[in-house]
Amino acid sequence: MKTTLKLWTTLGLGTALAGGLIAGCADEAGKSAGTGATAGADTVTEAPGAGGEGEGGVAVSEAASDPVAYGIALAVTEAHVLAARDAYAAGRKEAAAEMFAHPAAEVLVEMEPVFAKLGVADFKPLLAEASLAASEGRSLAEVDKAYGAIIAALRGAAAKAPKADKSQAQVAIGVVADQIERASAMYRAIARDDRYEPYLDGYGFARVAASRFAAEGAAIKAENPEAHARIAAALDMLAKAYPAATRPARLAVEPGALSALSARVLLAAG
Repeated sequence: MKTTLKLWTTLGLGTALAGGLIAGCADEAGKSAGTGATAGADTVTEAPGAGGEGEGGVAVSEAASDPVAYGIALAVTEAHVLAARDAYAAGRKEAAAEMFAHPAAEVLVEMEPVFAKLGVADFKPLLAEASLAASEGRSLAEVDKAYGAIIAALRGAAAKAPKADKSQAQVAIGVVADQIERASAMYRAIARDDRYEPYLDGYGFARVAASRFAAEGAAIKAENPEAHARIAAALDMLAKAYPAATRPARLAVEPGALSALSARVLLAAG
């Protein structure tokens, strides 16, 4: 535990492990993700759809009763750990260690009351273990095992999502639309910032959006074919924008075009 705490402190996340008060994290583009937002116990930074270009925006006050807000919190966590796993496979050890650790401060500490209410066991230590494995340069198989444990915990948490008067398709559209907008927001950021981390964030959001759509696409198409078509178009462009976990030398997509497709998805999602 001392080694893990030391690692997380090095990454700037010791307070998260200690259960202390977490301020809105700075986004990977180098500015506060909470610019213009109301930051407090209920909301972690600003939702990208509200005009921010950060990676936060988890409405914790709604997550206990709204399956979309709850699903977004889990999706943001998954996006980070997926990006971390792929970055590690690509040889980016330090970035992977940091990415595994980020969701604890950005999402999970604030979600603790929600998880407790819904009977979800604390799984922040799993992120600490994965971050430590990456930081120590362990084998890819060991990092994959740590990643798999986090994904299993996320699936278990998803099974305890709050019930509401929303269909499976409506929930899926809301979560996918959110991830698409986050990926789009990060792409706008990396157009003026050549660092790796903002790209890696967007990559994770794009990949989670695609995986959720693959799993729920049939239900979405049956209930809302317009949303299905708009999501498919946005994901097609995101695949070109984020072709791999490593940032390409040149960006292949016009950020404005991606933003326009994301806006269409958000409109279809209502």
